[in-house]
Amino acid sequence: MNAGQRQHPTLTEIPCNEAGSGAEAAARWETRNLLCFVVYQVVVRVGWIFKTETVIMPAVLDAVADSGLLRGLLPVLNRAGQSLPPLAAAGPLGRMASQKWVLMGTTLLMAMWFAVLAVLWPPLQARWPHLLAGLFLGIYGLFAASNGLNQLVAASLQGKLIAPARRGRLMVVSVTIGSVVAILAAVFLLGPWLEAVDGFASIFGVTAACFAAGAIVPAFLVEPADDLDMDHAERSCRADRQAWWRQAIAGWNDWRLLLAHDRSLVRLCLVAACFSAVLMLFPHYQAFARDRLGSPIGSLLTWVVAQNLATGVASLVAGPVADRRGTRIVLVWLVALSSLTPLIVIVLSMMPHGTADELFWLVYLPLGLNPISLKIFSNYALELAPRAAEHPRYVSLVGAALAVPFVVSPLLGMAVDLIGFRPVFIAGAAVIGAGAALATGLPEPRRGA
Repeated sequence: MNAGQRQHPTLTEIPCNEAGSGAEAAARWETRNLLCFVVYQVVVRVGWIFKTETVIMPAVLDAVADSGLLRGLLPVLNRAGQSLPPLAAAGPLGRMASQKWVLMGTTLLMAMWFAVLAVLWPPLQARWPHLLAGLFLGIYGLFAASNGLNQLVAASLQGKLIAPARRGRLMVVSVTIGSVVAILAAVFLLGPWLEAVDGFASIFGVTAACFAAGAIVPAFLVEPADDLDMDHAERSCRADRQAWWRQAIAGWNDWRLLLAHDRSLVRLCLVAACFSAVLMLFPHYQAFARDRLGSPIGSLLTWVVAQNLATGVASLVAGPVADRRGTRIVLVWLVALSSLTPLIVIVLSMMPHGTADELFWLVYLPLGLNPISLKIFSNYALELAPRAAEHPRYVSLVGAALAVPFVVSPLLGMAVDLIGFRPVFIAGAAVIGAGAALATGLPEPRRGA
């Protein structure tokens, strides 16, 4: 399979007994669906800023157990949850008649986990901090699994309902509006809560409220029937009637065949594996600033704002370029620029502590590329898939490639404790740079199509 043989249908949903003409319906409702996706992503993004993975979540854990090893578990739980459940769900999701209700359900699950944290945090924080640390890690892992399923179904729905040349526009509008609203919410609410003794409970509560509000929006999506060939439809219907263990074997064979016959997918997975170094390092940046530079907890707000501002500005460039020139060139540059983050930390570590503390917000500017990079990875996987029914499989495989290197994340946390931050950051920058070099060999699917 090569890029020149690929075609990219817009839709992927079909009943077991008929194949519909869904492409025309998708085009007719695309503007409405685009608006729904924008509203959904903006509302969820406001909730997300209160649980920013690079800043807030590591600080929450450090508040009850300051340990490099435990901090290193955060990326493991994050990526395992976002990768393993989607691998299991990709096949059934591709055969579902309607996916928007799954999007609603996974968003509600995300809200539920933070609601639980908001209720349990105040009584446990003072009396049983170590128990709270374990509870937090467990709930964080469950949230990551819910988020992984949520991202998979959101990407699959976007592949069905939004044309490739408009996905960059969707990213620009949703990220720009979402960043502005989220920053305003953080300035007025997050700062005071970070300084308060029981502020984390309020942070968890507003996160849960935003996710719950976002769960309402998918109900307004218009999801037509799909354009799939009858042979594929019949195979999908037979798969629904198979025993679970036969489905598992068939799923494993599907993964093996995909990787054996699509070299571009293999290369994309290797790029994703290298990029995972970005995600493994991020919990340690705020710890470095606190332990080495003496940064106060109020600095977290500055870093969150800097990161989200960078995300919004970068989307203004990445979205239009992806629509006009394809996602490949955007992916290459995003991975390359992401290698700057650990290098900036190393440069700051050579400065006087006062100066480095004042400039540490610079570290979070390239970290603002992370949400866009993950979205571009998904969009590129959608375009790489030979047909729409394969969208969930391609997206979930790339997610799994992001997760595999995370088995060494706890060791990375131990290395930070034993040999210091600087050698670990240098190695991370080298791995990310290797991923950018690999990305230059990826094809441009739209050119082939």
